[in-house]
Amino acid sequence: MDHDLASLATRLHALPPSCGPVRLIAVDGHAGSGKSTFAGRLAGELGGAPVVHTDDLATHEELFAWSGRFADQILRPLSRGGTARYGVYDWVRGEFTEERELAPAPLVLVEGVGAGRRALRPYLAALLWMELASEHSWGRGRLRDGPGLATFWSGWIPAERAHFAADPSRPYADFLVHQTQVGYEVLMGPSGAP
Repeated sequence: MDHDLASLATRLHALPPSCGPVRLIAVDGHAGSGKSTFAGRLAGELGGAPVVHTDDLATHEELFAWSGRFADQILRPLSRGGTARYGVYDWVRGEFTEERELAPAPLVLVEGVGAGRRALRPYLAALLWMELASEHSWGRGRLRDGPGLATFWSGWIPAERAHFAADPSRPYADFLVHQTQVGYEVLMGPSGAP
């Protein structure tokens, strides 16, 4: 059992709602830092909390310009206690091909590069940052994705640098998450825990 993860889940359950009846929890970090894996593990620890992946909202043309879609399709309905419906982008076909529903659960995780952005922070109960240096994260991501996505990565890295230069998330993180050999270590973030 990962005691830091269990302890974090207890703390997140105790937070007040931040978006209507929902405690919206962001998991941010560099591409390849382990956000999706961690969010899945944390969702399980939280009793099956739903996870929104920002990769479902981003597009080839709008790698980071998805704040409006997120606000219209997810934040507004949840803040009213309603069910959100959002389009899911198909990265192979290059278009939105399906729609998902998201009920206003007590805790909802949103994971992805830029999930802790300025536009979302007012709606977050907590911001978690995957503490792994960008170069190490990008190396892991390139290894994971293989040579077929080398061109994508050559465009992604400058776009991610530009995003975090203009709208950094880490300084606002409530918790820093380190992946260890046996689980996760969770530390207080620069903003101090909520």
